[in-house]
Amino acid sequence: MRILLTNDDGIHAPGLKVLERIARTLSDDIWIVAPAEEQSGAGHSLTLTQPVRLREYDARRFAVMGTPTDAVTMALRKLLPEKPDLILSGVNRGANQGDDVTYSGTVSAAIEGTLAGVRSVALSQIYAKGGEKVSFAAAQAWGERVLRPLIDMNFSERTLVNINFPAVAADKVNGIRIVRQGFHDYGRGSLVEKKDPRGFAYFWFGLEAIEHTPGHETDLEAGEDGFIAVTPLHLDLTHYPSLERLHQRYVDAGEITKV
Repeated sequence: MRILLTNDDGIHAPGLKVLERIARTLSDDIWIVAPAEEQSGAGHSLTLTQPVRLREYDARRFAVMGTPTDAVTMALRKLLPEKPDLILSGVNRGANQGDDVTYSGTVSAAIEGTLAGVRSVALSQIYAKGGEKVSFAAAQAWGERVLRPLIDMNFSERTLVNINFPAVAADKVNGIRIVRQGFHDYGRGSLVEKKDPRGFAYFWFGLEAIEHTPGHETDLEAGEDGFIAVTPLHLDLTHYPSLERLHQRYVDAGEITKV
């Protein structure tokens, strides 16, 4: 089984080293193609206005000067001899839960793999506090156990799996929950304004505590309860109940002739 590893934290990220150790318990055919530098928050962006450059570290390890989407695209179109059987993206430094999956380069790399018809999984390690020191102990200890049931599973069309490990010690993980994507109640998003040494203003987007609907049915609560959250994500964003309502609006406005 050929497995492609990527991430959004960059080729030298500790989470990618954790992911490689996990992946090697599943297969010996491992390829790594990741961004050369951190691309957190890059979402599903694709580099179109400048060249994308490539650096080879060894025969199956490459860094791409671009986004996570660029990395997966380069892997599939240029570097791998054939499509991989599985794409693993992560292990991200920090959660990718709820609405944040739309910002996530980690999840977007898995989205790009899904669009190419490859089974893809995003993995993220929640952490309690900021700073450089983040423990990946839960991901390291539970990674193989969470992934192995997915190895021979046929994913539904245009669907990927998003996994979040809780911010607890490995022996404190309560187990695995299969849950839906949560929804943040957006009481967050600070904007820090300061001046540089030359007196010019600059701005830095900050993250604050996020409130969300109470309950125990989503990836948000699962992580808080010490469980690994496993969530299937579907790429079809269509809100089907609104199709007929929108159609009727345009019929009533005379822009569509109702047949």
